[in-house]
Amino acid sequence: MNGKFFNLMQTLGRSFMLPIALLPVAGLFLGIGATITGDAFVAQWGLENILGEGTILNGILSILTDVGDIIFGNLALLFAIAVSSSLANARKEVAALSAVIGYLVMYQSITSTLANFGDIETLKGINGLVGSVLGFEETLNTGVFGGIIIGLVVAYLHNKFYRVKFPDALSFFAGTHFVPIISTVAALIVGAILAFVWPFIGGGIAWLGETIAGSGPIGGFFYGYVYRALIPFGLHHVFYLPFWQTAMGGSIEVAGEVVNGAQNIVFAQLQNGDVISPEAAKYFSFAFPMMLVGFPAAALAMYHTAKPERKDDVKGLLFSSSLTSFLTGITEPIEFSILFASPVLYFGVNAVLAGLSVVIVQLLNIGVGFTFSAGFLDFFLYGMLPGNERTNWIILAIYSIIWGLVYYFLFRWAITKFDLKTPGREDDEEETRLRSKDEYREEHGIGQAAKTTTTSSTGELTEDELRSQQILEGLGGQDNLASFTNCATRLRVTVEDGEQVNQAQLRRTGAAGVTVSGKSVQVIYGTQVGGIATDLEDYINRVNKGEIQVTEATSKEAEVVVDEEPKATPAKEATEQTVEGIASPLTGRVVALTDVPDAAFASEALGKGAAIEPTIGEVVSPVNGKVVTVFPTGHAIGLQTEAGAEILIHIGLDTVNLDGKGFNVLVDADEEVTVGQKLVEFDIDLIKEAGYSTITPVVVTNTANYNNVSASELETVNAGDELITIE
Repeated sequence: MNGKFFNLMQTLGRSFMLPIALLPVAGLFLGIGATITGDAFVAQWGLENILGEGTILNGILSILTDVGDIIFGNLALLFAIAVSSSLANARKEVAALSAVIGYLVMYQSITSTLANFGDIETLKGINGLVGSVLGFEETLNTGVFGGIIIGLVVAYLHNKFYRVKFPDALSFFAGTHFVPIISTVAALIVGAILAFVWPFIGGGIAWLGETIAGSGPIGGFFYGYVYRALIPFGLHHVFYLPFWQTAMGGSIEVAGEVVNGAQNIVFAQLQNGDVISPEAAKYFSFAFPMMLVGFPAAALAMYHTAKPERKDDVKGLLFSSSLTSFLTGITEPIEFSILFASPVLYFGVNAVLAGLSVVIVQLLNIGVGFTFSAGFLDFFLYGMLPGNERTNWIILAIYSIIWGLVYYFLFRWAITKFDLKTPGREDDEEETRLRSKDEYREEHGIGQAAKTTTTSSTGELTEDELRSQQILEGLGGQDNLASFTNCATRLRVTVEDGEQVNQAQLRRTGAAGVTVSGKSVQVIYGTQVGGIATDLEDYINRVNKGEIQVTEATSKEAEVVVDEEPKATPAKEATEQTVEGIASPLTGRVVALTDVPDAAFASEALGKGAAIEPTIGEVVSPVNGKVVTVFPTGHAIGLQTEAGAEILIHIGLDTVNLDGKGFNVLVDADEEVTVGQKLVEFDIDLIKEAGYSTITPVVVTNTANYNNVSASELETVNAGDELITIE
């Protein structure tokens, strides 16, 4: 199997575990709530006065049922989030958010495309293809595959673009801000394509499920054998998921609605009070005889065949692992010990018995399901509690005991016949212990992706990585870095010791200014700070993974590359002097920029200009030009004049922390504006009550392009009065 494909499948399988891990609690709520409030259960035990419809206990249990149902009903969205975030190289929260947006857009695109260009009535005739998904009525039900598809698309786009850079005028939309944008566009296209393609894919999946079901014992054996055989490779999650959650595992009408997927069918019938379908439940029932009795019986065979002097050593290990298998269905210690002792015993006996078990439970009409593993808790909840009439659990219990005897005698015979080195039979110098899947995979090189070790030589590190290295060193090294984030213009860093911060080195990385106050550090980069923060996080992640190895020598070598002051853009060589006036965007008291209680603005690191303490909560355009940047929180806006001057209006200080509360932006990026046009409305009282200053810096961020930028000497201004002069 191709190594890259194998590793991708393993990673994809691991990403499935996040939503799959929710299934036990969702199934617990659904199983308890649906079973105990079911008419059959209530009538059987004469509990109408306690659990009948309208009673308090019935209402409480109904809430449990609804909570469990909402998780099963939205698994596809959860898979989209899990896949995208698991496959994202960094900034996983951005990938997760983009996946949610992408999933919603994809389904809106599918629904709208079908409404305008499709034949929805014809598609309704295909069993289970059309339904309601997340509030979208009469749309295609792509199931978990839809979530996985959009998750993969978003993960690809995220890894490709989360570090993308744009010109300064568009820098706000670069990096992580670009990921949800491009994901939206891609989801629209994916949805439009699926509207036409999915009917064929969905029909193919349904046909495959019908074929497997129609193949009788052969199809059942195939499922059980392959499921068990893939466990050592970590690929079983990828295999069983389509059977559990799509039409590959069957389609049945329950309570007037078509339900796809074996697990969905079992829980829909459980909730509706129906007899559980053995055809759907076989994908789960087959495991109970193995987990409850089979593997503990194999452990007993190991104990009985252990060397006499080692029986005491192995007794506790085998007993505890057997109890784990019985109660929870987790079989790793026993199962991988079998695999280490003899792959033939594992693949030739254990996996074969799993395949036969699928065939047997279907022949016995057993209908016991589970959410995660086939331990006693699941057996009680989904077998015993619903009642023998619905699940046939008594026959399953009898069969499990018989299956345990088969396991015991087969394993005892094989261990003694072939002198297998199961726990307690090791060579004298070897320690008696059980084995784990990680040991097996490490020993056989399974899923161990080749690690790329990159030293920090100037020939191998990119320019962005060199800068990140210098930033980290300037902050005192990784051990001194507690946390960091960024706002519109600066890195906001918390360090362990502020005295270890090297301000001169940080300025060499392109920082316009650095402020240190105790453990709080602000490194001012301007509007490109979002990309710098992403680069730094990515660099730290690579160092932590061992993909970048930094030595003292290479660190010095890298320092030489960037050991020079950032070059400012030369001032315009004007053959004739030009003057441009910038009007005041606010009404209020003028504050000298050097008096602003924020070091980034007071040092003029972000550019020269002025500040205003407003008396009216309105920002109007100070120029004729266009909107370059609108920050999502509404607290800052960037403009560009017709002559090319770049203006930043930052409403209040540290108001990014309000997360948009109190701000109402009236324009969009790239929109043309004229002097006096209202741009933003804001609540002065709310800002003050939250403890923030309303002083609003107005700066020319490309000050270096001009010979002189001067502020008005007026003490107060009205919106529209001249505030700044550029020469």
